[in-house]
Amino acid sequence: MTAELARGQNHPLSQVRLEIRVSAGTPVVAGATVGDEHGKVHGVEWVAHPGAPTLPGLEVSRQAAADHRLAVDLDAMPEDGHRVSVLLALPAPGAGGPLRFGAVAAPFVAVTGLDGTEIANYTITGLDAESAVVAVELYRRQGAWKVRAVGQGYAGGLAELLTDQGLPQAHHLASSINEAVTQGLSRSIPAPSRPTDVDRSRQPAAPTSGTDQGGPPPPGTSGPVSPQPMPPYGSPAPGIPQHPASPYVPQGAPPSPTSPAAGTTNPYVDPVPDTQPTGPTASGAPIDYSHPRRQNAAPPPPPPAAPPAPPGQPAAPVAGDATGWSMDERLYNQVWGMFEDLARTVAAYRSAVDFADSRMEQELDQALSDPRSRIGGQGDAAREAAQAKHAQLVDRARAALDRDLAQLTAEAEVVEPALPPAFARWDNPGWHAYRVPMEIPMAARLGDLHLPEAPDLRVPMLVRLPLERGLWIDSGAMGSFDGFTDTHDLRRLAMETAVAHAARLLAVHPAGEFTVHVIDPAGSGAQPLVPLVRAGVLAAPPATGAAGVAQVLARLTQRVDLVQMAVRGGATDSLPPDLDPAGQLLIVNDFPHGFDDRAVNQLRYLADEGPAVGVHLMMVADREEATAYGPLLDPLWRSLLRLTPVPDDHLADPWVGHAWTYEPALVPVGSQVLQQVLNQVAAARTKGT
Repeated sequence: MTAELARGQNHPLSQVRLEIRVSAGTPVVAGATVGDEHGKVHGVEWVAHPGAPTLPGLEVSRQAAADHRLAVDLDAMPEDGHRVSVLLALPAPGAGGPLRFGAVAAPFVAVTGLDGTEIANYTITGLDAESAVVAVELYRRQGAWKVRAVGQGYAGGLAELLTDQGLPQAHHLASSINEAVTQGLSRSIPAPSRPTDVDRSRQPAAPTSGTDQGGPPPPGTSGPVSPQPMPPYGSPAPGIPQHPASPYVPQGAPPSPTSPAAGTTNPYVDPVPDTQPTGPTASGAPIDYSHPRRQNAAPPPPPPAAPPAPPGQPAAPVAGDATGWSMDERLYNQVWGMFEDLARTVAAYRSAVDFADSRMEQELDQALSDPRSRIGGQGDAAREAAQAKHAQLVDRARAALDRDLAQLTAEAEVVEPALPPAFARWDNPGWHAYRVPMEIPMAARLGDLHLPEAPDLRVPMLVRLPLERGLWIDSGAMGSFDGFTDTHDLRRLAMETAVAHAARLLAVHPAGEFTVHVIDPAGSGAQPLVPLVRAGVLAAPPATGAAGVAQVLARLTQRVDLVQMAVRGGATDSLPPDLDPAGQLLIVNDFPHGFDDRAVNQLRYLADEGPAVGVHLMMVADREEATAYGPLLDPLWRSLLRLTPVPDDHLADPWVGHAWTYEPALVPVGSQVLQQVLNQVAAARTKGT
């Protein structure tokens, strides 16, 4: 199984002949350095780059490209070569490309065997002004090789990177590499330019002062788009009926490329556009980067104040005490703050325990290094003293952890009941007072996250809306699934999880602004799909058989094609009047059974191009059953956010390297809340037609 690494994580390598695949979305320079056991590069002959692409056991690309394949033979490495660092750099400014990694898509690096089997991968997030980065490193420790996700960027480019690795001729070598790359680019054919993505923010009918739904980010996407004060697309053409404003299908010309969007990313949280000062454009006109709906609004009201605490006691937690322009935004930011606080306090505890273990080992080694002190009372006393110090350090760290966990638990007990339905669990009383919303919320809950040190403290996993990625409900057997001996039960639970997620997405969208399609080739998901079918909230009955699969996929791929062509041609007013402007979700059950090669290619197309125009996939599948397709489907799995129907520790954060246990948001057994909510969604749709 592929190891999806976060920054700082490592993974053992079971093969010595490897291929390192790089996908950056824009031409980059790929190279590698060979360092000693301390990581120092002793000379230019230890660097593989486009001007000198081969070293013993190492070969890199000869020019800049968006995709690279580096060949590595670890057995052929020199004896004093203990670390192989894979470098990525943007071409020199004279090449005409981007100048910083923050302006391009996050580079993706995969370590594979010669047969294409992926061993580990790493998406390099969090880069901004850097123009060079150490992506991953292969290092030898006690005779065994491992790969580590590094992601260390350098704003000074290759020269600064090579200098940091101890190379004396760093600046001279960086200049020669840039010169070789520039010559290579001058002989190459430029790739056709890609159109910018359409603005998928929900456009309100008129500007509203006061509250807003913008804000920071949690679990699983790539960046919010600020709502606009007026519909930027104008009125439909005469004779075309007006559809309700939708975040997915633009109603006119494409948005301005100067709309602000920036920020750092992580596996769970979307970046938030920061307000920036006004500056000049290339033509001299000023650019106003302030939030379009907050320019004339009063400052946000202060969060509710906590009641005064007794002397020496922490203040009592209050729901919504984070900053924000609305209560939903405050709660959203507060949940994200709880996630950060839990990550930090557990990281501090683990670091303290590691220090205590290391210190005890050092003291024991020092005390017992003399053979005369190993036997008798002196050795026993040294061991007892070291163990006592170790216990004291661990107890102190545990006390600090327990104090922080108690405060976070108290905050969670206050926040959880106050969450709106979009953020709440299915057992929250707020669902019993559910009403179909008038606006799309800023996020929706997909489950809970927790760590082994605090299994009872659950932090909501929220994803930004509109969705930026599809979802993959993994129905395959893993270590966490040992309790399921019957694969049929696991598949059923995976489908029930998909239905719960789909029902929530339907419930949090305004009436008519979200449509769900289902492909169930063999009809194996009929029982879990009963709530959706009975309520009548599906666009059509679940498609079965090869003909049904082909019909649904053809209709959705045609929709993506039409909207893309209309946006690129600036003719969105000419879209067919019967085109549904709502967001589209396609639930695919039991993949790949019942899917031919054409259907597989259409799924890949929807996964890659669909989110930009509001078409999303929710795959319920076992990746192992699709191994016959080989690496053909690897981009499909990578493009989807992997979720599981049972608790599983497969989500990692890039700050401290925790493996978070994900637990899906399921409806309590015997509860009728899901059916009641779906019935209200169906009634609202009927009333609006």
